Amino acid sequence: MTLLQDLEQRAEHLSESQRAALASHLLSSLPAVLADADDGVAEASRRDAELDADPSSGMSEEEFRLSIAASRKR
Repeated sequence: MTLLQDLEQRAEHLSESQRAALASHLLSSLPAVLADADDGVAEASRRDAELDADPSSGMSEEEFRLSIAASRKR
């Protein structure tokens, strides 16, 4: 088994929040994107700044999940 396979297998046993934190850490360790054809990075940065300025403008994970579930019922 390769190191990568071992890490993937171990990561599968982490909780959802632990896997998300790990994914975030790994993504932030990569070099910056050289091109952003659809301005997704700029949009994410704008939204991040909005949340920093006014944290109450965001929603909790539970609110997000309920919103998704409600939109699927339509």
